[in-house]
Amino acid sequence: MSTEKLLPLLQRQVENLREQGIAKGRENIITGFVEAGEGFGPRVLLRDYPDRRFLRMNSNSYLGLGRNPRVIAAETAAAEHFGAGPGAVRFISGTFQAHIDLERRLAAFHGREAAMLFSAAYATVIGVLPALIDEATLVVSDELNHNCIIKALRLAKPGEKAVYPHLDMAALEHILSVHRGQFKRVCVVSDGVFSMRGDHAPLDEIAACCRRHEADYEQGVITVIDDSHGVGALGVTGRGCEDICGARADLLVATLGKAFGVNGGYVVGKQEMIDYLRETAASYIYSNPITPAEAAAARIAVEIVDSAEGRQLLETLRQRTTKLRNGIVHAGYETVPGEHPVVPILVRDTAKTSALVKHLFARDILVTGLNYPVVPKGEQEIRVQVSTEHSERDIDYILSALTSF
Repeated sequence: MSTEKLLPLLQRQVENLREQGIAKGRENIITGFVEAGEGFGPRVLLRDYPDRRFLRMNSNSYLGLGRNPRVIAAETAAAEHFGAGPGAVRFISGTFQAHIDLERRLAAFHGREAAMLFSAAYATVIGVLPALIDEATLVVSDELNHNCIIKALRLAKPGEKAVYPHLDMAALEHILSVHRGQFKRVCVVSDGVFSMRGDHAPLDEIAACCRRHEADYEQGVITVIDDSHGVGALGVTGRGCEDICGARADLLVATLGKAFGVNGGYVVGKQEMIDYLRETAASYIYSNPITPAEAAAARIAVEIVDSAEGRQLLETLRQRTTKLRNGIVHAGYETVPGEHPVVPILVRDTAKTSALVKHLFARDILVTGLNYPVVPKGEQEIRVQVSTEHSERDIDYILSALTSF
């Protein structure tokens, strides 16, 4: 056996990505942090640039909880008590009290009967959707849904998949109307907050549309929303898309690895649904859970968000986000209106996107350029992400750098 024939093909594919300007390239390696000072927020240290201090504007840690002393202390104490890892999948011997405590806290946070942990939000979607979808199911999906949803639907092999234009509720209504009587079950699946744009699904309109067509399908119409970027970052109480829209999904997927600052994914819903998923979701059954220490840390992070301290963090996040978004528009750039701390700068050109990323990097600012095929052609952008760790001087600094491009 040999890979001699395959390796040149793989190498050429990587070279093609580089030639098109869409290769992700070498990853920056963070070696540490420099704490906030002189009106600026913390800076990160990169291994290959030891003499520079970078403003990190490409992190999903919207509330800075990954470096919160209470969160760190909870993880440290649980690691000392339970050890570094779970040692097995959950149904064998990998369920710890920390996992149970976190699931109960998440269910309460979202006002649901039950919650279920996974190793990541990606793994949650990959486990949940195939367990709910079969050949008698019509799946309806927003065209800009995350890669995890797209891959999960390929695994699920539904009877039919229909994709509607981004946030087009008239198209969703039409799909549910023309397919009535053809399938036993419908699964409408969408991102809550769309990670590349920072806009959110109109969950209230989606839920109302599904209710209107509930009687048209023998097993009903269910909604599955992946609000990994919304939970903990959007809404007065940090409950994401459901908070903003005043409506609920039948199953809500979210992550512990963004606003909560730790690691892992989860789903919340009715007890019967969660009981079913524990028996059928492959990425739950056959994968180790997050560590007990991560679970303990995440529980503290949820408690912080669900408190007066959390509401103040969310208010600070909104203020910083508004300042950045308004400044970007004033500087002559195009963005997407909204309240979420993902603030895209729509460049709409691959070469110019790469040039702007390099311009900001030269000024010690870390941002992420998104080019095709991560985003559609013509939607190339710089994704800037705001955190409560950013000060007003940090926002002024990146706006000055953008103005000088």
